[in-house]
Amino acid sequence: MGGKALANIRFVWTCWKLNLASAMEYRLSFLLLAGMMFVNNTIWLFFWGLFFNRFPIVQGWELHDVMMLWAVSTGGFGWAAMLFGNFSRIAGIVATGQLDVQLSQPRPVLLSVLVSRCSVTAAGDLLFGVAVYLMVGDTSLRGLLLFGLALLISGAMFIAVMVLAGCSAFWIGHAEGMTQQLFQSFIALTTYPSDIFRGVVRLALFSLVPAGFISYMPIGLLRDFDPLFAAGAVGMACGLTAAAALLFRQGLRRYASGNAIAMRS
Repeated sequence: MGGKALANIRFVWTCWKLNLASAMEYRLSFLLLAGMMFVNNTIWLFFWGLFFNRFPIVQGWELHDVMMLWAVSTGGFGWAAMLFGNFSRIAGIVATGQLDVQLSQPRPVLLSVLVSRCSVTAAGDLLFGVAVYLMVGDTSLRGLLLFGLALLISGAMFIAVMVLAGCSAFWIGHAEGMTQQLFQSFIALTTYPSDIFRGVVRLALFSLVPAGFISYMPIGLLRDFDPLFAAGAVGMACGLTAAAALLFRQGLRRYASGNAIAMRS
């Protein structure tokens, strides 16, 4: 069992190295794409700054909290998309029969799919999140550990939610449009303070579409540490991850080969 786990770790590490080498083959393009994403996120924070200049406090949130919200959201998405870049493309891969290559490999299929792609622009998101944290975050050891935990939870939720949504393609076929719409909506919801939502919408943000766990972390985890919220966020991330892996495994039983001939180096 230990030998199999070690082999999987070596496999993942090799994929990451190959993805990085592929991205760095066109270094100028890599830097431009990552830089454009960094600038795009900066512009959004600029508009938030204008808003809070007029309304200093909104439902207990200040500009500092929103900046940390963006640090957690973009940073979590950044590392997830860099290391497991196919998590938002599961539906298309399944619908077009592109799982054939992974099924022929002696490795966990879902893991193989996720690590076989790296998002270049996500480097800009990760760098942006770290830069904002270094600017306004708590850089003590405790603050660093909590920010690292927030990034892990955020990234894990991005991956799990999109894998769960992508698995719908096993049952309904072409679901790329639906999953991409969900993807964009989920990203948007993680960049708005959760306390501005009320009633049924807020309940949905912490259950059906668990973006609330990401958007509340600047308050419940980083500013005023709440053990119950922290435990709930970790539990939700772990639960979603387990559910995504289980649903993908169930979906594989319904998978129809695309009869595609492909070579993987």
